[in-house]
Amino acid sequence: MITEIVTFPLPPGTNRKFVMDLYRQSASKWLANPDLVQKYYFFDQEGPTGGGIYIWRSRDAALRWHGEEYRAMVRSLYGAEPQIQILDALLHVDPVLGVVTAF
Repeated sequence: MITEIVTFPLPPGTNRKFVMDLYRQSASKWLANPDLVQKYYFFDQEGPTGGGIYIWRSRDAALRWHGEEYRAMVRSLYGAEPQIQILDALLHVDPVLGVVTAF
């Protein structure tokens, strides 16, 4: 499993509602992605910073879906170049089920 963290700066004064409306425009596309395990959108008003945390089945999937076409989309929608960090996920802790899973 791969955890990918994508961040991008947002214009000063960007608010939660504005970002939420933009995020909703892309959510259905990610819902239909066969390589994506989970995605979390986030927003930090202090930055302001936007982005997402992705859980992928493989590093190849992360690289395939976040290539130049994705980067161009982020630049177009949010006005900034995304910063992308790809990390190997080693353990998953699920307190609801009470299990720890190694990858």
